[in-house]
Amino acid sequence: MFAVIKTGGKQYNVTAGDTITVMTLAGEPGDAVTFDHVLMLAGDGAPALGTPFIEGASVAGEIVEHTRGPKVIAFKKRRRQNSKRKRGHRQDLTRVKITGLPGAAPTN
Repeated sequence: MFAVIKTGGKQYNVTAGDTITVMTLAGEPGDAVTFDHVLMLAGDGAPALGTPFIEGASVAGEIVEHTRGPKVIAFKKRRRQNSKRKRGHRQDLTRVKITGLPGAAPTN
């Protein structure tokens, strides 16, 4: 069984026991989080599709850690103008372990 959830403006295909990296979430490591924006649920039978979300469905997870993404450097140079600009950025991320899906047996 798997679900497609939406968080941080992105969509993730998750199953029970997966660890995903999402945009930063509020909370400390060990806290439980709930993703209410479930776009699709698929299992043994026909998949359930939301318009845009499935009513009453939610995916449970647990925050594993807060981390930062790789460094991204934006370098702009204009030739023959003696003009250049260098900017760096690291995105704040959160690793989440999926603990439960609607209609699936809980995993430990």
